[in-house]
Amino acid sequence: MTNTVADILIEALPYIRRFYGKTIVIKYGGHAMVDEHLKEDFARDITLMRFIGLRPVVVHGGGPQIGSVLEKMGIGSQFVDGMRITDEPTMDVVEMVLVGKVNKEIVAQISQQGGKAVGLSGKDGGLILSRKLHLVRSEAEDKPPEIIDMGMVGEVETVNPEIIQTLESGGFIPVIAPVGVGESGETYNINADWVAGKVAVALNAIKLILLTDVEGVRDSRGSLVSSIKAGALKKMLEEGTIEGGMIPKVQCAMDALKHGVERVHIIDGRKPHAVLLELFTDKGIATEVSA
Repeated sequence: MTNTVADILIEALPYIRRFYGKTIVIKYGGHAMVDEHLKEDFARDITLMRFIGLRPVVVHGGGPQIGSVLEKMGIGSQFVDGMRITDEPTMDVVEMVLVGKVNKEIVAQISQQGGKAVGLSGKDGGLILSRKLHLVRSEAEDKPPEIIDMGMVGEVETVNPEIIQTLESGGFIPVIAPVGVGESGETYNINADWVAGKVAVALNAIKLILLTDVEGVRDSRGSLVSSIKAGALKKMLEEGTIEGGMIPKVQCAMDALKHGVERVHIIDGRKPHAVLLELFTDKGIATEVSA
């Protein structure tokens, strides 16, 4: 048993050395945010990463939590392409849940493990300047495209990394809620995967890790893809091999790689200590995408 533990530590050593002092952005979402044991595991993983010299930055989702509060308030939810149509009353709930509840819970969980976490939204320090998302659908070649009004759903225009870098240099772990601010001060609800990708690019992160509720990317035969180039991933997307909720994650991964992020990992957040297993073992546990 002792040798096994020692072997694990020795296996992790070159990765710790390689990633020391480097920023790694983790998008935290799915089942890992709901299961109590997985929440505790995640907080420990992030705290350990900071203690051994890495610079983790967490961007979190919160769709199920938002849906639960909306249901209790009698506000219905509509989705288009996996995104919630967000009118002003819904936006108030989104901001309340993401910034006021979920974000603070994650900060508290990391703090309980000995980490120094600080909660942020995209509105703090002008962190995420955003604009309204214009969703256009083309149903057929002989018909004009359909423009769908998603309400206060936004997309990232720019990320100001200064506030995050200041926190990192002080030994803090930034925890970011995916709420952005427009030029006139309006608030936008933004897909957390895309926020994580844009934050990773702005920080020149060495890695972007996307936690999901599946094992990773699967090929046309249903086999798990452990490693793949962005070009091959794009081809799978075009051929329709990648579907549903994996589409925005793959698009986010390709965009991050295109703009300088070294590796993107799409991993199963339902596995205990998934982040550590992917970062510090030779085989990893999911899909690694490179440029």
